[in-house]
Amino acid sequence: MAVEQYSPPGLRYSLDALEPSISGQIMDLHYNKHHQTYITNLNKALKETAEALSNGNLVKQLELQSAIKFNAGGHVNHTLFWENLSPRSTGDSDTASAAPKLHQDITTALAIQGSGWVWLVKNELGGRLEITTSKDQDLPVPGNLAVLGIDMWEHAYYLQYWNNKKEYLNNIWAVLNWNAAGKRYLGDRRAIYGDLAGLASRL
Repeated sequence: MAVEQYSPPGLRYSLDALEPSISGQIMDLHYNKHHQTYITNLNKALKETAEALSNGNLVKQLELQSAIKFNAGGHVNHTLFWENLSPRSTGDSDTASAAPKLHQDITTALAIQGSGWVWLVKNELGGRLEITTSKDQDLPVPGNLAVLGIDMWEHAYYLQYWNNKKEYLNNIWAVLNWNAAGKRYLGDRRAIYGDLAGLASRL
């Protein structure tokens, strides 16, 4: 049985291109280590699940479900996150100054206890925009389409900002890719998740 395997998305910018908002050191650790670990663990869990299916090992299949959900979520969320960012020189973040209320509301991320994500989502039925959060590597709840996501795990900011999440949020604002967010807002699930749409739909 062929098992689908995943690989890291290519970045449209160099690891140090988001400085001073996000240091090259953090990007290297975050992209090359943390994101790659989610992918490695996801591929391993998918391969082991396929083996368990062929052997009829239901217990093993059930045991692997949490690993698949966590690591697949990590891969999908981080892929969206890299697309959410853009060097200042590209001009993709220029419209940020026109959204002060959104900036203020996104600081709900400061209320996240433990690790998780803050999302700007569009409700699929009414098209209304909302700020939500999710724990660990969970995606936005079904019915909400991710327009913009910010990683609030400590590995995303601690080396540079220590425990100052507010400073991290204030600085990441300058490199948020509003061009990509606008395309997601106007698009559907496939437009948002791209090649990972199938994987995202199973989480």
